[in-house]
Formats: sequence, structure tokens, C-alpha cells
Amino acid sequence: MSQRRLAPTVGQVVLGKRLQELREAAGLRREQAAEVLRVAPATVRRMESAEVALRIPYIQILLTTYGVPQEETAAFVALAEEANQPGWWQRYHDVLPDWFSLYVSLEGAARVIRQYEPHYVPGMLQTEDYARAVLRAGTAGRDGTEAIERHVALRMDRQKLLTRENPPHLWAVMDETALARPVGVGPEVMRDQMDKLLGMTDRAHVTLQVSEFAAGPHPGTYAPFVLFRFAEPELPDMVYSEYLTGALYLDSRQEVATHLEVLDHMAAHAATAERTREVLRAYRDGY
Repeated sequence: MSQRRLAPTVGQVVLGKRLQELREAAGLRREQAAEVLRVAPATVRRMESAEVALRIPYIQILLTTYGVPQEETAAFVALAEEANQPGWWQRYHDVLPDWFSLYVSLEGAARVIRQYEPHYVPGMLQTEDYARAVLRAGTAGRDGTEAIERHVALRMDRQKLLTRENPPHLWAVMDETALARPVGVGPEVMRDQMDKLLGMTDRAHVTLQVSEFAAGPHPGTYAPFVLFRFAEPELPDMVYSEYLTGALYLDSRQEVATHLEVLDHMAAHAATAERTREVLRAYRDGY
């Protein structure tokens, strides 16, 4: 029986979808693919929807059946073996919901991370004290101090992504509301947070822009979202949009293109990198 994981990795999601595309291109139904493997159709469905790990022998048989060339099959198998490795974040399974596990996987695999954040400083750029205060005020705060500290530790571990070799390019547009809203007890929390943001603006792989109040409304005002772009051609751009009890993962070309257009529009009308540093210094001095 296929082994069920706590949450799929980004590789499993994308390769599962690719398996479905190859099956459909070959003109086969799930029932026919299942007959080739001598398994129930549900097994094929679970592999295609990334509900289970990708069984390498099954993949090899299916790709041969679908008429995939041997060289392409070998590359697919190599990607599947890598995708089946458990992500580092799974050690936080006690506080990490499945719907956010995929986000961390996408984050770790991305070459470019673009996001709009209207309410708070983006998690990848938060200080520990700022993150702790935000989490305490949110739904995580209902779970007690120990759970909050686990969430904070996870957030700080995620930030190591920006200091690794060949880090992704993080490009964040942050609403001025995030700077104006006091977070934490005492002004030191916000001052330290402004200092961290200023320090991050000096990094070549971080682009931070503030959407100032004076700039008026823009098409992304409705909700925060993140767009992931990957170096591997097998991985399409994906958009993440979160709500109170879950999240949406969008990968259709039209939806991704719409979000990308909105991000480009917001970046064009937000403060420049230099102006953003001026805004951050002003808020830092005001706290």
C-alpha cells in the first residue's frame, strides 16, 4: 500500500499533475491506467492528486504505457525520488496545518517569491518579538504559549531560506498599514522590526516596496497573496491566497497571469526602493 504523508511536497503536487496530463494525452482513463498497474483506480487518483508518495515502480510502468521517451522517464523518476523526501518543516507537524505545509514546500523550491501583504510585515522579514506578538493576537494564540513558541521557531527557520547559498529573490510589496499598526508591548518591538527591514533592503536578493497611503487604492487591496516562480520548467508558477481557516493554491494560467499583472501594477505605483528606505527610517524614528 502507498505510504501517506503528513502533507505533500511541491514536487509531489507538480509531478502528480504532470502524470495526469501525460495519461490524458495518451487517451487513457484512470481505470485503464489502474489495470496496467493491477491496482484500484483510487491508487492512480491519489498519486495524481499528491495524496500519497510517488511509487517509483508505478511511475516507470505508467510512463512507458503513456509512451514517454526513456530519457524523459529517467528525468521524471529522478525528480520523483527527490520529491518523495520529507521536507524539513514536517518536524513542526504538531502546529503546522496541512494546508500551510505545501506553502513552505513551495517557498523552499521557488526561485522568485513575490507577495503583497496589506496587514503585517511579511513573515519572512519579521523579528522574533514581532512574530510572537502577531501570532499571539491571531488564531495561534488560542493554543497557548508552547504552541506560539513552536510557530515562532518555524517562522525563524523559514527565514534561513534567505541566508542559504543561492537564495530566492524575495520581492514584497507591503502596505503602509503594516508600518503604522503598532505590534507588541512597547515601542522597542516596532523599532527593532524597522531596523530589520532596513537591513534586509541592503540585500541584493530582497526587494521591498511600501505602498504608501498617499498613493491611494490599487488592484491588490483586497487580500494578501504570494506568487511563486521556479527555475525548473516542470514547475509552473503558482499563487497562494490565505483565508482564516485555510488557503487556495492557484495554478491556472489565467489566474496566475491576473495576479502577476496586479503585482506589476502595484510595484510600479509603490514607493521605490530608496523611497521605501526613507519611509522605514521615518517610522523607525517615530516609534
